[in-house]
Amino acid sequence: MRGLTDKRVLITGGASGIGAATAARFLEEGAKVVILDRDQNASAELQRQLPKLSGAVLADVSKLNQVQSAFAETLNLLGSLDVLINNAGISIRHNFLDITSDEWDKILAVNLTGVFYMAQTAARHMWEQEGGVILQTASTNGVMGYPFYADYNATKAGVIELTKSMALELAPRIRVCAVAPGYVLTPMQRAEYTDEMLASVNSKIPLRRHAKPEEIAALFAYLASDDAAYATGHVYTCDGGETAGGLASR
Repeated sequence: MRGLTDKRVLITGGASGIGAATAARFLEEGAKVVILDRDQNASAELQRQLPKLSGAVLADVSKLNQVQSAFAETLNLLGSLDVLINNAGISIRHNFLDITSDEWDKILAVNLTGVFYMAQTAARHMWEQEGGVILQTASTNGVMGYPFYADYNATKAGVIELTKSMALELAPRIRVCAVAPGYVLTPMQRAEYTDEMLASVNSKIPLRRHAKPEEIAALFAYLASDDAAYATGHVYTCDGGETAGGLASR
């Protein structure tokens, strides 16, 4: 991709899954990358696997004081910031009627409030610099109804609307987009699905498989690059054709 060499990039939820794959892809593109995650062991392991990382900072994105401290540490490591990949997120598979108030608060705190904290902190910095790019991980769950993930779905719909509103207010200095993956075979996804459940889902996807994290990382790389200089304010879906049809297609 054009224009990613020496770009300074921060990836939240960067120690595993889509975040780790995105870190690897941006390093391949010649970028300088810091990951942010709350899992110290996973962060250390990724640093071992990707020795070219500029660093790993520990933080819970749902805590504003931790976000601010982690961002300051990131600036010490990188000098400035050109690209934020706002990717940290969690999910719990449960029936709507069984969701507790604590579970609801936990999902919203990480998936929506955490995205807001990171985005606002980064945008304030970018606004005073030469601009930048903020890319956020949404989901097809934010545009379609899915059972057993009502709280998660609500947060991803919120990320989509937050993305669009940010893009309008921050243009033309900062570009803001969201990526909406469909089913991606990450450790988080694998932990929630049996082999039979995975096979059932795959049979309903036109491409007959989950996405690889690297395929979502490739979309992030494009949207952050100069090749996507006119892209802002939109959600880019990568779902193997899952949402291309309605009920009849399933």
